[in-house]
Amino acid sequence: MAKEEKVGITNLDKIKNKKQYKSAVGSARSAVFFILTLSFIVFVAIAIYAIWSEGLTTFVKTIESVNLGYFLLSLAIIFFSYAMRFPKWSLYLQKLGVHIPIGRNFVIYLSMYSMDITPGRWGRAIVSYTINNLAKVKFAVTFPAVVADIFTDFLGFAIITDVTALILNRFVVLSFIITILLIIPFLFVYIQQPYEYVKKKYLKFRNRFKFLRRLDLVASTADVYFVHNKKLGWKPFLFSMALTIPSMFLNGMALYVIIEAFGVHLGTGDIVTILFIFSSSLVLGMITGIPGTLGVTDAALVSQLQIFFPGIIDVGMASAITIMFRIASVWFVEIFGFAALLYTLRYWKDK
Repeated sequence: MAKEEKVGITNLDKIKNKKQYKSAVGSARSAVFFILTLSFIVFVAIAIYAIWSEGLTTFVKTIESVNLGYFLLSLAIIFFSYAMRFPKWSLYLQKLGVHIPIGRNFVIYLSMYSMDITPGRWGRAIVSYTINNLAKVKFAVTFPAVVADIFTDFLGFAIITDVTALILNRFVVLSFIITILLIIPFLFVYIQQPYEYVKKKYLKFRNRFKFLRRLDLVASTADVYFVHNKKLGWKPFLFSMALTIPSMFLNGMALYVIIEAFGVHLGTGDIVTILFIFSSSLVLGMITGIPGTLGVTDAALVSQLQIFFPGIIDVGMASAITIMFRIASVWFVEIFGFAALLYTLRYWKDK
């Protein structure tokens, strides 16, 4: 009997049964555990920095001062912010001609976030195969929905960063430059002309250099992607942003609530500042391409909290706030996403 082929991101359409699906999910899950381990190491580094700056006793007291009621409220806000983006995902599938009962679709949608910190968010591609199994469509049909969901999420962060930078009149040029740099790759995904130009050049060199033929799969997949992506059009993106921007606002408010949890009482006038700190820290992490924006976003949060609130938030407080917020915005999301992923396994039947 031939040895079972290992399933990876490049051959998802070859998945034949539940066992192979679990193998593919297991590969992504291992990446998630590895990245969460790195996240814990980052937390330890932040704690060591705070202890070195102000002493162990002071930092421990700061951590212990957190109001768990406020922290639980921040978790509820984050979950609701993710749930309110579900209608845009549902609209994408509808435009692509994929119809799944709303209850099942919602659980599948949440399961995407179980692997959201994997490189390139390829965990989303794996769990989206569940949809293809239920709807009896090929992987390429629903992949434009995955790309659109990622793009609009990023765009929500970018818009909040740029608008709040303008209001605060701080880091305006830097914010817009970073936003433009991050948008450029997405333009190649949504505008077909640049791809066709690159493909034309590729076909030319492919005939000269045979080793380039390994990229034929990439080219054929891109061809199918653009065919189905045209079904989305541009109008759904306007609807998406009407949901995404308020959702990102709520994520920023979760940071505000966690700051309150440590007894730092800010006014409503500081909400814009908190939104800028939240969104710009994530955008800075995104530009590095590091999974989960580990290290970069954490460092940006610690530094910006001190920069914008000198004399109110010191290094120990900034470190504690950052650790608790990242637990809420990264670890908690992975937990409810993984719970949803386990539930979706029931939608798979061995052939």
